[in-house]
Amino acid sequence: MRSIGELARASGLTVSALRFYDRSGVLVPALVDPVTGYRWYADEQVVPARLVAGLRRVGMPLAEIAAAVRHRAEPAVVGRLLDAHLRRLEDGLTDARRELSRVRALIDHEEHPMTTRLVLSRADLAAAIDAVRFAAGTDPELPVLSGVLFDVAADGVRLVATDRHRMAVARVPGTVDGPIRRLLAPVALVDAVRELLGGTGDGGAVPSSAGDGRAPLGGTGDGGTVPGGTGDGVRELSGVDGGADAHLRLDGAGLTVAVAGREVGGAALPDEFPDYQRLLGTRVPAYRITVDVPALRAQVAGRPPARVLRHEGVDVPVTVLGLDDAGGLRVLDDAAPADAAPDAVRFGVNGRYLLDALDAGDRGQLLLELDGPITPLAVRRPDDADAYSILMPIRL
Repeated sequence: MRSIGELARASGLTVSALRFYDRSGVLVPALVDPVTGYRWYADEQVVPARLVAGLRRVGMPLAEIAAAVRHRAEPAVVGRLLDAHLRRLEDGLTDARRELSRVRALIDHEEHPMTTRLVLSRADLAAAIDAVRFAAGTDPELPVLSGVLFDVAADGVRLVATDRHRMAVARVPGTVDGPIRRLLAPVALVDAVRELLGGTGDGGAVPSSAGDGRAPLGGTGDGGTVPGGTGDGVRELSGVDGGADAHLRLDGAGLTVAVAGREVGGAALPDEFPDYQRLLGTRVPAYRITVDVPALRAQVAGRPPARVLRHEGVDVPVTVLGLDDAGGLRVLDDAAPADAAPDAVRFGVNGRYLLDALDAGDRGQLLLELDGPITPLAVRRPDDADAYSILMPIRL
């Protein structure tokens, strides 16, 4: 038998850490003196203690350390835990590098104001706006969510919008000249940019935004102003040829977009957009289901919701999704079907939001990713890993 001090020296854990892992049930002593309370450990507990010490040093969460100790005789199980944690660490390092680059850009901008210029495909930018615009917030109490984030990287820009209940992300590759930066554009300016970009195929009119009750922007083509005082209308640029590219200019004050000799610009929102990276994650979902969008849309829109909840004074129609016998997606009539097994997959979501996400997906087929009743639902394009939306679940 080894005393707690001896195990501490053999494993690299401190005595206080060993006491903590005892209380947590991760590494329980073989014997506790009933009189003194002193802990004694068996020789075969040295290896598990060293495993705990190593995982502790790399910041693995307590629950996963406990799982690794329980399954230490199953290398495949422990390997999956290690791989998942390594992905989190790599994502965290990527996030840290991105944030430090932004901090440097902020410092440099204060001393030497700089402009970031991007050249993007006009069609790709229009498609990205269409993919995220529906998720922008309308709550006047949360003005930070009433815009679209332009998150510039070294090889393009990511557009992000959220209203807390859903989030949409799309990426546009392109040429970037200048420091990477983030800019939060108000929805009125984004709508003006979208109208400036025009139709992506036939040059037709741009549809109104995602059926959210907001009127489509009008009047920008003849010199009108962007609503809300966020811009100064479309300007005609002399000596500029038309083309398939959109030219973006971002600085500390706002965003300007030029397309085919015409330009629109406006001020950025002063608020700091939420850290959306935390929601993206790298977890492999339990179910990835290819769905026929017209068929699923008809099912969701063509039947009454499984239930209606009252939330913040608004009726929320709840659509309940489940799996059929072949593992495909089906829309359930009731929140808890009588013939459902106790472990049957059921997922509640705002039906209107699901329809918006299907429309914004702009594909005949989409991938739905489900991972349990309290994990967000992801709606992805099968041919574009950078464009997707996330819908928060409704507890059934």
